[in-house]
This record gives sequence, structure tokens and C-alpha cells, in this order.
Amino acid sequence: MSKKTLIAYFSASGVTARAAKEMADAVGADLYEIRPKQPYTAADLDWMDKKSRSTVEMNDPSSRPAIAEPVQNMEQYDTVMIGFPVWWYVEPRIIDTFLESYDFSGKTLIPFATSGGSGIGKAEKSLQEHCPGAAWAKGQLLNGSKAAEWAQHVLKG
Repeated sequence: MSKKTLIAYFSASGVTARAAKEMADAVGADLYEIRPKQPYTAADLDWMDKKSRSTVEMNDPSSRPAIAEPVQNMEQYDTVMIGFPVWWYVEPRIIDTFLESYDFSGKTLIPFATSGGSGIGKAEKSLQEHCPGAAWAKGQLLNGSKAAEWAQHVLKG
């Protein structure tokens, strides 16, 4: 049985989506967009507004925004690369919803993120806390056009 890779990503502005698509093309992985059941509006994503949906979600560690559609046949994947923009130094709550929706035991999870200024370190720690049963590989902050090269490198190892 051949090893299969899924690149699952949440993208608010399209930056993470571009990186995920570039990676999927480069490594021949399946692509899955983690889409919220209730799509985010520009107002929802206004992090300067203390009452915006994203701010309210991020201020509530138990918030789990619903996902529009589940991954089909998750059991077929050995490796899942999980992409997201860094929000408030960690992953958006919808990523926690995703991690808590499947049994990742025995799978390798590899995070990647995009960010205007934050690192991925706090997000990696948080992800591992939400999904301790998986084998977590070192993640990468991908700002720019190195996504394909990084994915090829990390999946070879």
C-alpha cells in the first residue's frame, strides 16, 4: 500500500491557500480546504475589533467553529500537513476543531503556517496539546515562495 499525503489547510485571505496548493502540486498530495460552516466575512476577521468573530473565538480557548464538510476517507492518509495563518500567536480555533474531529494515531502530522510577523513555535506547542496521539514533525513558517521546496524536502525525510 502506497503512502498518501493530505494537505489540509484553513486560509482566511488566500495566502495559506496559495502555499498549500503549491505544495500539493509539488509533492502530488491531495488537497483539502478546512472551510468554516459559516464563512468568515471581512468584519469577522477584523482583529482590531474586540467584538469581531475571530477575536471572540480566539479569546475563548474552548471555541470550536464548525467545519463545512469532513475529509473523506481520512484513514487512507499516512501523513497530514496542516496549514493555517497564525492568529494571536497560535492556530485559529477551526484548526482545533479539525484536529479533534479525527483519530490521528499512527499518522505523521506536519504543521505549516503563514504570518505577517509571528513565529510558529507557540502554535506547534498548542497543536501537540490538542492532538497528542499523532507523531508531530517540526513545522515551518512559510512566507513567500519556498512552500514547494520545503514540502519536497520534509516529505523525503
